Amino acid sequence: MSTGPDFSNGPVPSRSFGERLLGALRVDATIYEEVEHTPEALGQAAAVVALAAVARGLGVPADNGLLGGLLGGLLGWLFGTAVIWLIGVKIMKHTSDFQELLRTLGFASAPQLLYILGVIPLGPLAPLLALAVTVLGVFAWVIAVRQALDVTTGRSIGICVLAQIPLILMVLALLASPAP
Repeated sequence: MSTGPDFSNGPVPSRSFGERLLGALRVDATIYEEVEHTPEALGQAAAVVALAAVARGLGVPADNGLLGGLLGGLLGWLFGTAVIWLIGVKIMKHTSDFQELLRTLGFASAPQLLYILGVIPLGPLAPLLALAVTVLGVFAWVIAVRQALDVTTGRSIGICVLAQIPLILMVLALLASPAP
């Protein structure tokens, strides 16, 4: 089921990186469809992930620092994409390739750029900002998966929920391991 524009019979629009970034921030499905069909957008997708990781590192300071956050963001993007690919393509037999998913899910990191607002002293509103960015980010992933796998929104939600299971198991394993 196609839920976006059909680029199979015509040229894919060629928007600038800035236009794509703003569109992804607005969770515009046509942007995810466009980058799915634009192999040259892989570097841009990686840049979105890197910028989002830096924004999070600056806006939500943590012990791992900017470099650790950047590395974690890039590895998380690769791991998350691999899990979505395994579930959506290998198990559920939807059509996409790994790089298409990398591009769409990379751009789905755009809402995380809003974490930079955490540098503003928001006091008790800071948790609300984090919640809003998280919800928008989940929404972006659902739309990106929907566009890349050409599935319904409901199926995309199911795939994204299933993809959380390995992450939860990994966190539980880390929490259960003895401290060094």
